[in-house]
Amino acid sequence: MATAVTTAPAAPAAPEAAGVRDLVRRAGALSPVLAVIALLLVPGGGGAQGGTGGTGTVADAASGLLVLICLVRVLRGGARPLTRAAAVVLGLPVLGICLAAITSNDPAASLPGVARYLQVFVLVPAAVLLTVRDRRDFAVIAWGLVAFALLQGAVGVVQYLTGTGASYQGEDIRAVGTFGATDVMGMATVVAYGLVVATGIALGSGPGRVRTAATVCAGLLLVPLVLSFSRGAWIATVLTCAVQLLLAGVRRAVRVALAAAALGVVLVGGLGIGSEMVEERVTSITRVTATPDQSVTDRYTMWAAAGRMWRAEPVTGVGLKGFPRYRDSNASLALSSGSDTAGAGAGFARQPLLSPHNMYLLVLSEQGLVGLLALAGSWVALLVGALRRQRFGADCALVATGLLTWQLVDFFYADIGGPSTVLMSVVFGLAAWWSLAEVRRA
Repeated sequence: MATAVTTAPAAPAAPEAAGVRDLVRRAGALSPVLAVIALLLVPGGGGAQGGTGGTGTVADAASGLLVLICLVRVLRGGARPLTRAAAVVLGLPVLGICLAAITSNDPAASLPGVARYLQVFVLVPAAVLLTVRDRRDFAVIAWGLVAFALLQGAVGVVQYLTGTGASYQGEDIRAVGTFGATDVMGMATVVAYGLVVATGIALGSGPGRVRTAATVCAGLLLVPLVLSFSRGAWIATVLTCAVQLLLAGVRRAVRVALAAAALGVVLVGGLGIGSEMVEERVTSITRVTATPDQSVTDRYTMWAAAGRMWRAEPVTGVGLKGFPRYRDSNASLALSSGSDTAGAGAGFARQPLLSPHNMYLLVLSEQGLVGLLALAGSWVALLVGALRRQRFGADCALVATGLLTWQLVDFFYADIGGPSTVLMSVVFGLAAWWSLAEVRRA
Protein backbone atom coordinates (compact mmCIF):
# COMPACT_ATOMS: atom_id res chain seq x y z
CA MET A 1 0.00 0.00 0.00
CA ALA A 2 1.50 3.26 -1.09
CA THR A 3 2.05 5.84 1.54
CA ALA A 4 1.13 9.40 0.71
CA VAL A 5 3.89 11.88 1.29
CA THR A 6 3.05 15.50 1.93
CA THR A 7 5.58 18.25 1.46
CA ALA A 8 5.33 21.28 3.68
CA PRO A 9 5.52 24.63 1.87
CA ALA A 10 8.93 26.18 1.94
CA ALA A 11 9.38 28.82 4.57
CA PRO A 12 9.73 32.32 3.17
CA ALA A 13 13.21 33.72 3.17
CA ALA A 14 14.10 35.88 6.10
CA PRO A 15 13.78 39.61 5.40
CA GLU A 16 17.45 40.10 6.23
CA ALA A 17 18.53 37.47 3.68
CA ALA A 18 16.25 38.93 1.03
CA GLY A 19 17.67 42.36 1.73
CA VAL A 20 21.24 41.11 1.36
CA ARG A 21 20.43 39.40 -1.94
CA ASP A 22 18.76 42.56 -3.23
CA LEU A 23 21.82 44.60 -2.23
CA VAL A 24 24.13 42.17 -4.03
CA ARG A 25 21.99 42.29 -7.19
CA ARG A 26 21.92 46.08 -7.12
CA ALA A 27 25.66 46.28 -6.56
CA GLY A 28 26.16 44.05 -9.58
CA ALA A 29 23.94 46.22 -11.77
CA LEU A 30 25.69 49.35 -10.49
CA SER A 31 29.19 47.85 -10.68
CA PRO A 32 30.27 50.07 -13.63
CA VAL A 33 29.59 53.17 -11.51
CA LEU A 34 31.06 51.69 -8.32
CA ALA A 35 34.16 50.65 -10.26
CA VAL A 36 34.83 54.27 -11.21
CA ILE A 37 34.82 55.17 -7.51
CA ALA A 38 36.89 52.18 -6.37
CA LEU A 39 39.54 52.49 -9.09
CA LEU A 40 40.46 55.96 -7.85
CA LEU A 41 42.55 54.02 -5.33
CA VAL A 42 44.89 53.03 -8.17
CA PRO A 43 47.71 55.58 -8.46
CA GLY A 44 47.75 57.44 -11.75
CA GLY A 45 49.58 60.23 -13.49
CA GLY A 46 48.39 63.68 -14.22
CA GLY A 47 48.68 65.39 -10.90
CA ALA A 48 46.45 68.34 -10.23
CA GLN A 49 47.44 70.48 -13.10
CA GLY A 50 44.09 72.15 -13.31
CA GLY A 51 41.93 72.88 -16.27
CA THR A 52 42.08 69.95 -18.66
CA GLY A 53 45.73 69.12 -18.11
CA GLY A 54 47.19 65.82 -17.05
CA THR A 55 46.97 62.29 -18.35
CA GLY A 56 44.17 59.81 -17.86
CA THR A 57 43.89 57.33 -15.01
CA VAL A 58 42.43 53.86 -14.59
CA ALA A 59 39.30 55.50 -13.15
CA ASP A 60 39.00 57.62 -16.30
CA ALA A 61 39.17 54.43 -18.38
CA ALA A 62 36.46 52.92 -16.15
CA SER A 63 34.28 55.97 -16.77
CA GLY A 64 34.67 55.44 -20.50
CA LEU A 65 33.64 51.81 -20.07
CA LEU A 66 30.62 52.98 -18.07
CA VAL A 67 29.54 55.23 -20.94
CA LEU A 68 30.05 52.38 -23.44
CA ILE A 69 28.03 49.91 -21.36
CA CYS A 70 25.24 52.45 -20.96
CA LEU A 71 25.24 53.10 -24.71
CA VAL A 72 24.90 49.37 -25.44
CA ARG A 73 21.99 49.10 -22.99
CA VAL A 74 20.24 52.04 -24.61
CA LEU A 75 20.66 50.62 -28.12
CA ARG A 76 19.40 47.21 -27.03
CA GLY A 77 16.44 48.72 -25.20
CA GLY A 78 15.24 50.75 -28.16
CA ALA A 79 13.40 53.28 -25.98
CA ARG A 80 14.15 56.97 -25.69
CA PRO A 81 16.80 57.03 -22.95
CA LEU A 82 16.35 60.58 -21.63
CA THR A 83 13.39 62.84 -21.11
CA ARG A 84 13.32 66.03 -23.15
CA ALA A 85 14.22 68.13 -20.12
CA ALA A 86 17.14 65.86 -19.20
CA ALA A 87 18.48 65.94 -22.76
CA VAL A 88 18.36 69.75 -22.83
CA VAL A 89 19.95 70.26 -19.39
CA LEU A 90 22.75 67.72 -19.87
CA GLY A 91 23.29 68.66 -23.51
CA LEU A 92 23.44 72.42 -22.94
CA PRO A 93 27.21 72.49 -22.14
CA VAL A 94 27.94 70.93 -25.54
CA LEU A 95 27.05 74.25 -27.19
CA GLY A 96 29.74 76.28 -25.46
CA ILE A 97 32.33 73.49 -25.57
CA CYS A 98 32.06 72.92 -29.33
CA LEU A 99 31.81 76.61 -30.16
CA ALA A 100 34.97 77.37 -28.14
CA ALA A 101 36.83 74.54 -29.88
CA ILE A 102 35.78 75.65 -33.36
CA THR A 103 36.68 79.31 -32.79
CA SER A 104 39.97 78.51 -31.04
CA ASN A 105 43.20 79.80 -32.59
CA ASP A 106 44.44 76.20 -32.44
CA PRO A 107 41.46 73.82 -32.78
CA ALA A 108 43.69 70.73 -32.76
CA ALA A 109 45.15 71.68 -29.37
CA SER A 110 41.61 72.16 -28.03
CA LEU A 111 40.46 68.62 -28.83
CA PRO A 112 41.71 67.08 -25.54
CA GLY A 113 39.79 69.79 -23.72
CA VAL A 114 36.64 68.93 -25.64
CA ALA A 115 36.97 65.29 -24.63
CA ARG A 116 37.56 66.17 -20.97
CA TYR A 117 34.63 68.57 -20.66
CA LEU A 118 32.27 66.18 -22.42
CA GLN A 119 33.42 63.35 -20.14
CA VAL A 120 32.99 65.26 -16.88
CA PHE A 121 29.87 67.32 -17.55
CA VAL A 122 27.90 65.43 -20.21
CA LEU A 123 28.69 61.77 -20.93
CA VAL A 124 29.46 60.31 -17.49
CA PRO A 125 26.62 62.21 -15.72
CA ALA A 126 24.19 60.99 -18.38
CA ALA A 127 25.47 57.42 -18.01
CA VAL A 128 25.05 57.53 -14.22
CA LEU A 129 21.54 58.98 -14.62
CA LEU A 130 20.57 56.13 -16.94
CA THR A 131 22.18 53.48 -14.72
CA VAL A 132 20.37 54.50 -11.51
CA ARG A 133 16.86 52.99 -11.52
CA ASP A 134 15.35 54.01 -8.19
CA ARG A 135 16.05 55.40 -4.73
CA ARG A 136 17.77 52.22 -3.57
CA ASP A 137 20.27 52.44 -6.41
CA PHE A 138 20.79 56.08 -5.44
CA ALA A 139 21.45 54.96 -1.85
CA VAL A 140 23.97 52.29 -2.90
CA ILE A 141 26.07 54.81 -4.84
CA ALA A 142 25.72 57.41 -2.07
CA TRP A 143 26.98 54.96 0.55
CA GLY A 144 29.74 53.98 -1.88
CA LEU A 145 30.89 57.60 -1.82
CA VAL A 146 30.82 57.57 1.98
CA ALA A 147 32.81 54.32 2.17
CA PHE A 148 35.44 55.64 -0.25
CA ALA A 149 35.67 58.87 1.73
CA LEU A 150 36.18 56.95 4.98
CA LEU A 151 38.99 54.93 3.41
CA GLN A 152 40.73 58.00 2.00
CA GLY A 153 40.19 59.85 5.28
CA ALA A 154 41.73 56.99 7.29
CA VAL A 155 44.82 57.10 5.08
CA GLY A 156 44.98 60.86 5.54
CA VAL A 157 44.77 60.67 9.34
CA VAL A 158 47.56 58.08 9.40
CA GLN A 159 49.65 60.39 7.21
CA TYR A 160 49.18 63.23 9.68
CA LEU A 161 49.96 61.10 12.75
CA THR A 162 53.05 59.46 11.21
CA GLY A 163 54.41 62.48 9.34
CA THR A 164 54.09 60.80 5.93
CA GLY A 165 51.70 63.26 4.31
CA ALA A 166 52.31 66.11 1.91
CA SER A 167 54.55 68.96 2.95
CA TYR A 168 52.85 71.79 4.84
CA GLN A 169 54.84 74.57 6.53
CA GLY A 170 57.97 72.46 6.41
CA GLU A 171 56.39 69.30 7.87
CA ASP A 172 55.04 66.25 6.03
CA ILE A 173 51.70 66.27 7.82
CA ARG A 174 49.11 67.36 5.27
CA ALA A 175 46.49 64.64 4.77
CA VAL A 176 46.19 63.86 1.05
CA GLY A 177 45.10 60.19 1.07
CA THR A 178 46.24 58.15 -1.92
CA PHE A 179 46.21 61.13 -4.27
CA GLY A 180 49.72 62.29 -3.42
CA ALA A 181 51.34 65.68 -3.02
CA THR A 182 50.54 66.80 -6.58
CA ASP A 183 46.79 66.64 -5.92
CA VAL A 184 46.38 68.05 -2.42
CA MET A 185 42.71 68.81 -3.10
CA GLY A 186 41.90 65.22 -4.05
CA MET A 187 41.36 63.76 -0.60
CA ALA A 188 39.73 66.95 0.67
CA THR A 189 37.19 66.77 -2.16
CA VAL A 190 36.45 63.07 -1.63
CA VAL A 191 36.08 63.46 2.15
CA ALA A 192 33.85 66.51 1.69
CA TYR A 193 31.61 64.56 -0.69
CA GLY A 194 31.30 61.77 1.85
CA LEU A 195 30.58 64.19 4.69
CA VAL A 196 27.88 65.98 2.69
CA VAL A 197 26.24 62.67 1.72
CA ALA A 198 26.35 61.40 5.31
CA THR A 199 24.89 64.67 6.59
CA GLY A 200 22.04 64.47 4.08
CA ILE A 201 21.21 60.90 5.11
CA ALA A 202 21.47 61.74 8.82
CA LEU A 203 19.02 64.64 8.39
CA GLY A 204 16.63 62.58 6.27
CA SER A 205 13.64 60.47 7.18
CA GLY A 206 15.18 56.99 6.91
CA PRO A 207 15.34 54.30 9.63
CA GLY A 208 16.89 55.37 12.90
CA ARG A 209 19.88 53.03 12.69
CA VAL A 210 20.70 54.29 9.18
CA ARG A 211 20.61 57.91 10.31
CA THR A 212 22.74 57.04 13.35
CA ALA A 213 25.33 55.32 11.16
CA ALA A 214 25.38 58.34 8.83
CA THR A 215 25.87 60.69 11.80
CA VAL A 216 28.83 58.64 13.00
CA CYS A 217 30.34 58.66 9.51
CA ALA A 218 29.94 62.44 9.25
CA GLY A 219 31.71 62.89 12.58
CA LEU A 220 34.57 60.63 11.53
CA LEU A 221 35.02 62.40 8.20
CA LEU A 222 35.29 65.76 9.92
CA VAL A 223 38.75 64.82 11.21
CA PRO A 224 40.52 64.20 7.86
CA LEU A 225 38.74 67.21 6.36
CA VAL A 226 40.32 69.40 9.02
CA LEU A 227 43.72 67.76 8.52
CA SER A 228 43.58 68.42 4.77
CA PHE A 229 44.25 72.11 5.54
CA SER A 230 42.14 72.98 2.50
CA ARG A 231 40.49 76.35 3.05
CA GLY A 232 38.28 76.05 -0.02
CA ALA A 233 36.95 72.64 1.05
CA TRP A 234 36.29 73.95 4.57
CA ILE A 235 34.30 76.93 3.31
CA ALA A 236 32.28 74.87 0.83
CA THR A 237 31.50 72.18 3.43
CA VAL A 238 30.41 74.61 6.14
CA LEU A 239 28.11 76.50 3.76
CA THR A 240 26.69 73.30 2.29
CA CYS A 241 25.94 71.71 5.66
CA ALA A 242 24.28 74.96 6.73
CA VAL A 243 22.02 74.78 3.66
CA GLN A 244 21.19 71.14 4.36
CA LEU A 245 20.35 71.96 7.99
CA LEU A 246 18.05 74.82 7.01
CA LEU A 247 16.27 72.63 4.47
CA ALA A 248 15.78 69.97 7.14
CA GLY A 249 14.24 72.45 9.61
CA VAL A 250 15.34 75.41 11.70
CA ARG A 251 15.05 73.63 15.08
CA ARG A 252 17.13 70.69 13.91
CA ALA A 253 19.62 73.12 12.38
CA VAL A 254 20.18 74.80 15.75
CA ARG A 255 20.62 71.48 17.60
CA VAL A 256 23.04 70.05 15.06
CA ALA A 257 25.01 73.29 14.84
CA LEU A 258 25.54 73.26 18.59
CA ALA A 259 26.59 69.60 18.50
CA ALA A 260 29.02 70.26 15.63
CA ALA A 261 30.52 73.22 17.46
CA ALA A 262 31.01 71.07 20.57
CA LEU A 263 32.66 68.34 18.46
CA GLY A 264 34.96 70.91 16.91
CA VAL A 265 35.99 72.20 20.33
CA VAL A 266 36.75 68.65 21.49
CA LEU A 267 38.73 67.71 18.37
CA VAL A 268 40.78 70.87 18.04
CA GLY A 269 40.76 72.40 21.49
CA GLY A 270 40.54 69.33 23.72
CA LEU A 271 42.46 66.70 21.76
CA GLY A 272 44.70 69.20 20.02
CA ILE A 273 44.24 67.79 16.53
CA GLY A 274 46.35 70.16 14.47
CA SER A 275 45.18 72.99 16.73
CA GLU A 276 47.91 75.57 16.06
CA MET A 277 48.11 75.00 12.32
CA VAL A 278 44.34 74.74 11.96
CA GLU A 279 43.91 78.01 13.86
CA GLU A 280 46.50 79.67 11.64
CA ARG A 281 44.82 78.29 8.51
CA VAL A 282 41.37 79.47 9.60
CA THR A 283 42.73 82.89 10.50
CA SER A 284 44.33 83.17 7.06
CA ILE A 285 40.86 83.05 5.49
CA THR A 286 39.98 86.38 7.07
CA ARG A 287 43.16 88.13 5.93
CA VAL A 288 43.31 87.11 2.28
CA THR A 289 42.94 90.75 1.25
CA ALA A 290 45.10 92.33 3.96
CA THR A 291 48.25 90.19 4.07
CA PRO A 292 47.75 87.33 1.61
CA ASP A 293 50.31 84.54 1.35
CA GLN A 294 51.95 83.69 -1.97
CA SER A 295 49.34 81.07 -2.87
CA VAL A 296 46.57 83.64 -2.49
CA THR A 297 48.58 86.24 -4.42
CA ASP A 298 49.07 83.76 -7.26
CA ARG A 299 45.36 83.03 -7.28
CA TYR A 300 44.40 86.71 -7.45
CA THR A 301 46.93 87.23 -10.24
CA MET A 302 45.56 84.32 -12.27
CA TRP A 303 42.00 85.51 -11.72
CA ALA A 304 42.98 88.89 -13.13
CA ALA A 305 44.69 87.19 -16.09
CA ALA A 306 41.54 85.16 -16.80
CA GLY A 307 39.53 88.38 -16.78
CA ARG A 308 41.88 89.97 -19.33
CA MET A 309 41.60 86.93 -21.61
CA TRP A 310 37.82 87.17 -21.48
CA ARG A 311 37.83 90.88 -22.29
CA ALA A 312 39.97 90.11 -25.33
CA GLU A 313 37.53 87.39 -26.55
CA PRO A 314 34.24 88.03 -24.68
CA VAL A 315 31.90 85.78 -26.69
CA THR A 316 33.80 82.53 -27.29
CA GLY A 317 36.96 82.92 -25.18
CA VAL A 318 40.55 82.08 -26.13
CA GLY A 319 39.75 78.42 -26.74
CA LEU A 320 39.85 75.24 -24.67
CA LYS A 321 43.27 74.64 -23.08
CA GLY A 322 44.11 78.22 -23.98
CA PHE A 323 44.66 79.56 -20.45
CA PRO A 324 48.23 78.21 -20.04
CA ARG A 325 49.22 79.57 -23.44
CA TYR A 326 47.98 83.11 -22.78
CA ARG A 327 48.67 83.23 -19.04
CA ASP A 328 52.07 84.95 -19.06
CA SER A 329 51.01 87.62 -21.55
CA ASN A 330 48.06 88.56 -19.34
CA ALA A 331 49.47 88.06 -15.81
CA SER A 332 51.37 90.59 -13.74
CA LEU A 333 54.86 90.11 -12.32
CA ALA A 334 53.32 89.14 -8.97
CA LEU A 335 52.70 85.62 -10.31
CA SER A 336 55.24 83.07 -9.14
CA SER A 337 56.65 80.34 -11.38
CA GLY A 338 54.66 77.62 -9.61
CA SER A 339 53.81 76.01 -6.30
CA ASP A 340 56.13 73.75 -4.32
CA THR A 341 55.05 70.16 -3.71
CA ALA A 342 56.76 67.45 -1.67
CA GLY A 343 56.05 64.59 0.72
CA ALA A 344 53.58 61.69 0.61
CA GLY A 345 56.20 59.49 -1.02
CA ALA A 346 57.31 62.05 -3.61
CA GLY A 347 60.32 64.29 -3.79
CA PHE A 348 60.37 68.05 -4.15
CA ALA A 349 58.79 69.32 -7.35
CA ARG A 350 57.65 72.62 -8.79
CA GLN A 351 53.99 72.40 -9.85
CA PRO A 352 53.16 74.72 -12.77
CA LEU A 353 50.15 77.02 -12.45
CA LEU A 354 48.08 76.11 -15.49
CA SER A 355 44.63 77.34 -14.45
CA PRO A 356 43.08 80.19 -12.44
CA HIS A 357 41.78 77.77 -9.77
CA ASN A 358 38.29 79.15 -10.30
CA MET A 359 36.02 77.12 -12.55
CA TYR A 360 33.82 80.06 -13.50
CA LEU A 361 36.78 82.19 -14.57
CA LEU A 362 38.41 79.24 -16.35
CA VAL A 363 35.26 78.69 -18.43
CA LEU A 364 34.82 82.42 -18.99
CA SER A 365 38.38 82.85 -20.25
CA GLU A 366 38.47 79.72 -22.45
CA GLN A 367 34.82 79.47 -23.59
CA GLY A 368 33.62 83.05 -23.24
CA LEU A 369 30.21 84.22 -22.13
CA VAL A 370 28.42 81.63 -24.29
CA GLY A 371 30.27 78.77 -22.65
CA LEU A 372 29.80 80.07 -19.11
CA LEU A 373 26.06 80.64 -19.58
CA ALA A 374 25.64 77.17 -21.10
CA LEU A 375 27.64 75.29 -18.46
CA ALA A 376 26.52 77.28 -15.42
CA GLY A 377 22.95 77.23 -16.73
CA SER A 378 23.05 73.44 -16.73
CA TRP A 379 24.32 73.39 -13.13
CA VAL A 380 21.70 75.86 -11.93
CA ALA A 381 18.95 73.85 -13.63
CA LEU A 382 20.11 70.73 -11.76
CA LEU A 383 20.12 72.60 -8.44
CA VAL A 384 16.65 74.07 -9.01
CA GLY A 385 15.33 70.63 -9.97
CA ALA A 386 16.79 69.08 -6.82
CA LEU A 387 15.22 71.77 -4.62
CA ARG A 388 11.81 71.46 -6.30
CA ARG A 389 11.72 67.72 -5.66
CA GLN A 390 12.38 67.98 -1.94
CA ARG A 391 8.77 67.05 -1.25
CA PHE A 392 9.34 63.68 -2.98
CA GLY A 393 11.80 62.48 -0.33
CA ALA A 394 14.05 64.22 2.16
CA ASP A 395 16.97 61.77 1.98
CA CYS A 396 17.72 61.96 -1.75
CA ALA A 397 16.85 65.66 -1.90
CA LEU A 398 19.27 66.63 0.88
CA VAL A 399 22.06 64.51 -0.60
CA ALA A 400 21.59 65.78 -4.17
CA THR A 401 21.13 69.41 -3.12
CA GLY A 402 24.13 69.16 -0.81
CA LEU A 403 26.46 67.70 -3.45
CA LEU A 404 25.46 70.33 -6.02
CA THR A 405 25.76 73.18 -3.52
CA TRP A 406 29.19 72.01 -2.38
CA GLN A 407 30.47 71.73 -5.93
CA LEU A 408 29.15 75.10 -7.05
CA VAL A 409 30.67 76.82 -4.01
CA ASP A 410 33.97 74.98 -4.37
CA PHE A 411 34.18 76.09 -8.01
CA PHE A 412 35.00 79.59 -6.69
CA TYR A 413 38.31 78.16 -5.40
CA ALA A 414 38.97 75.18 -7.68
CA ASP A 415 38.42 73.82 -11.18
CA ILE A 416 38.66 70.51 -12.98
CA GLY A 417 42.01 68.76 -12.95
CA GLY A 418 43.64 65.81 -11.22
CA PRO A 419 42.54 62.19 -10.71
CA SER A 420 39.62 63.12 -8.45
CA THR A 421 37.90 65.00 -11.30
CA VAL A 422 36.23 61.82 -12.58
CA LEU A 423 34.48 61.46 -9.21
CA MET A 424 32.95 64.88 -9.82
CA SER A 425 31.25 63.50 -12.92
CA VAL A 426 29.72 60.68 -10.85
CA VAL A 427 28.46 63.25 -8.34
CA PHE A 428 26.86 65.32 -11.10
CA GLY A 429 25.24 62.16 -12.47
CA LEU A 430 23.84 61.18 -9.08
CA ALA A 431 22.39 64.66 -8.61
CA ALA A 432 21.09 64.65 -12.18
CA TRP A 433 19.09 61.47 -11.54
CA TRP A 434 17.26 63.10 -8.66
CA SER A 435 16.76 66.38 -10.53
CA LEU A 436 15.76 65.05 -13.96
CA ALA A 437 14.58 61.43 -13.80
CA GLU A 438 10.96 60.44 -13.25
CA VAL A 439 10.78 60.14 -9.46
CA ARG A 440 7.67 59.35 -7.48
CA ARG A 441 6.80 60.59 -4.02
CA ALA A 442 8.28 58.31 -1.34
